[in-house]
Amino acid sequence: MKAPAQAGPTTSMRDRNIGTLSRKFRAGILGATGMVGQRLMTLLDSHPWFEVAALAASPRSAGMRYDEAVSGRWHMGAPLPEALAGMRVYDAQQVRAIADQVDLVFSAIALDKRATVMLEEAYARAELPVISNNSALRMFPDVPMLIPEINAHHSAVIPAQRKRLGTRRGFIAVKSNCSIQSYVPALTPLMLYEPLEVMACTYQAVSGAGRRLSDWPEMSGNIIPYIGGEEEKSEQEPMKIWGQLNADMSAIELTQRPRISTQCLRVPIEDGHLAAVSVKFSKKPDREAILDHWAQFNPLAGYDLPSAPPQFLVYHEQPDRPQPTLDAKAGHGMAISLGRLREDPVFDWRFVCLSHNTLRGAAGGSVLSAELLLRQGYLTQQEALT
Repeated sequence: MKAPAQAGPTTSMRDRNIGTLSRKFRAGILGATGMVGQRLMTLLDSHPWFEVAALAASPRSAGMRYDEAVSGRWHMGAPLPEALAGMRVYDAQQVRAIADQVDLVFSAIALDKRATVMLEEAYARAELPVISNNSALRMFPDVPMLIPEINAHHSAVIPAQRKRLGTRRGFIAVKSNCSIQSYVPALTPLMLYEPLEVMACTYQAVSGAGRRLSDWPEMSGNIIPYIGGEEEKSEQEPMKIWGQLNADMSAIELTQRPRISTQCLRVPIEDGHLAAVSVKFSKKPDREAILDHWAQFNPLAGYDLPSAPPQFLVYHEQPDRPQPTLDAKAGHGMAISLGRLREDPVFDWRFVCLSHNTLRGAAGGSVLSAELLLRQGYLTQQEALT
């Protein structure tokens, strides 16, 4: 398998002067009271390009002040942003009311798959870009599923999606499952060596289920060797991340290699998903080549995106790293930490990788995707339609 195309920034992207904006982009958050919604609040509170203009959640929170809606269940280490505490929460189904106030929405709403598709497409048809954390639309062929450092070029499918939806500004872009955010970035710069088979066992923090250890007593000193639907997503979604646009740029075609087998376990850690990975290559690289490719892999360096880490892949030589408590927040939670690279007696190489699941794997990944899409020209402010 050849390495996926790495679309670097064009001159227009690099030179686009964000500072000339007359105002920040107004963002709405759907699912604002949940774990990912709360994380989005903290990330957008002081963001240089975006600001929170509307909050929405389920009907039970509608009409409440935000601080009332999250009373007793604010899960962030940072305090609730004071400027946002008094905002009234909308019912997320109030599409028109929210669309009139924002330029885009970040979606972390918890609904079943059919309801999620209907709601997010309703916001897109209301001419809003939707940056979604949900899984419902991930495998739609005209919906880009972005890890910006890996497949920024997949955004080129957006015009075809707009044609399907009948929109000018509105579209949907999604982020991938949090469980693949550690090992897919680690494998991507090694694609030129044609990985054939991958075995990955992920050890996933409780925040990935929207919980904390303090409110999940069953997790105390325990491991649960099952996370519903997680293994299927972990095996299938990389095939789209590494896929290619078809000839007329109307769909993203899945790749067929490498074959991936995963097991996903819930472990008693607050934040940080760790993966133990073994890989078989068609062309086995040596250790120095792998480390060199990891060190040099930083495709967003030219985009100047506020949320992008200075170094995407960070390798630790210490034999007991990476560790969630020490390394999950590397690069403000947006870098991938790697370690324990060694030869595998069954495969070729094995290693361990770690990502912060609610930053890189969820809210932070969504914000980074929005920054990329703004640089690429897919995000515009509402005035652009008038």
